[in-house]
Amino acid sequence: MMKRFSVVVRIWLLSLVACAAAVAVSFAELDIAVARHFWRIGRHLGYLGTLFNGAVILALESAVVLVLILARVTRGHLSRFAETLGLACLASICAYGINDAVLKAFFAVQGPAAVLHGARHVFFATRLADSSFPSGHMTLAGAFAGVFMRLYRSSVWPLAALLLVAAALLVIGGWHFVSDVIAGTFLGVSAGMLAAEGWIAHVYGK
Repeated sequence: MMKRFSVVVRIWLLSLVACAAAVAVSFAELDIAVARHFWRIGRHLGYLGTLFNGAVILALESAVVLVLILARVTRGHLSRFAETLGLACLASICAYGINDAVLKAFFAVQGPAAVLHGARHVFFATRLADSSFPSGHMTLAGAFAGVFMRLYRSSVWPLAALLLVAAALLVIGGWHFVSDVIAGTFLGVSAGMLAAEGWIAHVYGK
């Protein structure tokens, strides 16, 4: 078990290094150019921001968790899929909360709209009301997907494709820079897989 844990940690650390390198390159070379390229298109996608608002998604996930709790209390058990769904929702909610309250406040990066209107694209900006790094939506979605990716291996590629689509829409819509979605996706998927590993250890003792 210790050998497996060591391998998992090494893979995660290598992924972290790759993610950090991708974020650094994107932050320095791609973010502003890509945001400018899609700025006119993004203005027509505003309805998606309302439809998939973070608060709306969190409310839906919370409702799912409450329904599953009631089902567990009344029926005495849940299916494996229902347990995974509940765990995915909880991991998603927790990851989003940590990202929104801690990481965004720490990194303090101006969003595309502010930067394209004259703000500096830097870390640790002063007098920042709303930080965009890492992306909260990708953290939310990544954590949800990460649980399923770990517990249902057949879901890896379909969920990866959906995460890619979501990331592209966030960039094209002008809500986030490329570096935001890279960091948010890594953070979310890592949190989801960690939650799944903890669940496996709890249920199966391994």
